[in-house]
Amino acid sequence: MEIDIKAVKKEFVGLRFDETTFKMKSERIAAFATGCGETEARFIDPEDSDFQAVPNYATSFHGRRNLPEHFPVDIRRSFDAGKCCESLAPIRPGDTITGSSHIHDIYEKTGRSGPMMFVVHRMEFTNQADTLVAIVDWRMVIRLGEM
Repeated sequence: MEIDIKAVKKEFVGLRFDETTFKMKSERIAAFATGCGETEARFIDPEDSDFQAVPNYATSFHGRRNLPEHFPVDIRRSFDAGKCCESLAPIRPGDTITGSSHIHDIYEKTGRSGPMMFVVHRMEFTNQADTLVAIVDWRMVIRLGEM
């Protein structure tokens, strides 16, 4: 698979391609925290006066699209290379969170299986007051060599 990484980067980095809205519910926030093994009351007890989502909660949100339309790769040749979550403000029950996706970076590396393209899909999350509450970077690896 032959891809001009510089051309793909020039065309797609910075391109916003998806926006999704999420309504925050106490039960889901508490269940996620419990599933992560959290024991602190402010994360698992909706009756706690400072009840909020755990800092990595935004990693549970997914947009409608993984990549922009016409992105020149076969997603079946890709795999998840992990997420990085930056929590900037509390997410609380009743919040309406809007996630906006764009391609943050594209770069190439060579591994044991040959050339690979890394795509950093960034979702920025704001609440109803337009406060940035979290940024999640999801790295996707796309194998470019023969399979």
